[in-house]
Amino acid sequence: METVRVRPAGWPDYDIHIGPGLLARAGEIITPLLQRPQTLVVTDENVARHHLETLRESLTAADMEHDVIVLPPGEGTKSWRRLEELVEAILAHKLERNDHIIAFGGGVIGDLAGFAAAIARRGMPFIQIPTTLLAQVDSSVGGKTGINSSRGHGKNLVGAFHQPSVVIADTGVLATLPRRELLAGYAEVVKYGLLGDADFFAWLEERGPDVLALRPETVMRAVAASCRAKAAIVTQDARERGVRALLNLGHTFGHALEAALGYDGTLLHGEGVAIGMAQAFRFSERLGVCPPGRAERVAAHLSAVGLPTDVRAIHNRLPAPEDLLELMRQDKKAQGGRLVFVLARDIGEAFIARDVDEADALAFLREELAAAG
Repeated sequence: METVRVRPAGWPDYDIHIGPGLLARAGEIITPLLQRPQTLVVTDENVARHHLETLRESLTAADMEHDVIVLPPGEGTKSWRRLEELVEAILAHKLERNDHIIAFGGGVIGDLAGFAAAIARRGMPFIQIPTTLLAQVDSSVGGKTGINSSRGHGKNLVGAFHQPSVVIADTGVLATLPRRELLAGYAEVVKYGLLGDADFFAWLEERGPDVLALRPETVMRAVAASCRAKAAIVTQDARERGVRALLNLGHTFGHALEAALGYDGTLLHGEGVAIGMAQAFRFSERLGVCPPGRAERVAAHLSAVGLPTDVRAIHNRLPAPEDLLELMRQDKKAQGGRLVFVLARDIGEAFIARDVDEADALAFLREELAAAG
């Protein structure tokens, strides 16, 4: 097991425990955090089918009373309707303000359950037990919680910063993920190399197939390196008022594509991020801030492992460039009515650009969509 410490300003420090077999030890890890041995587990149907029994056995062995809420899988669960249902369930189960909620699932469950914990009884503690690679390296760490707009304005636009008490990342549970979900999570692993660690990206170019084959030591190293990178940034900027925006490399483009498709599963979040990262490097080269050839190298690695790198992945449903730009204006980094991009000076050297001309962005989008049309 590896442990990464997160020290977010304004919140208590907490640990990310990483390694195989941790789900069976969840009870012993969680018990010291509780004021009384009572909790509520929030999960989805897929995770419940594969892993709920192991978690329940662990909690029972630790003499922890627990109820379980099982929700439908998929991005549609991050909605006002499900949020209301979950908050009402928390109250109906007579959980007190100091009782913990356990978010047991991927990013959807973590975001939804974390947001419910943030607002129920004006704030309850919660625990993240992420079961997807994407959640283990990204969404479970750093305290971002939320749901999507119900009227198509964008993703994660309603939410709160609410840090977990602990993160338990059992890398063994990744074996039950479909290949496509595993690849979507790998895109976020690649992100950490591209934004600030060129050596890590070079290691992934060599060992990425081993990570995706879930070789225990290799996947644990990839998850731990990703979590250390995110923890370092969250420590500097817990509420995304500055440097934390770097973690959105690829997301400005990717989120716009997801929103344009209505979050219908055509494009998974990690697939959108993969396209968005490749686009961010192509746009950086187009603007002359990144040396030629870097975008090709990024796209080559993403393509080699099976991730999409351009909008040809959705060629039969291409949105208009103007519509994509409008969706990008809903990006949470936008300031003063202007778009804020995460661009790159090189691999491992991302930066926040607040002075990009929208005309340049629109011209770039037109080129990208024309090439795929």
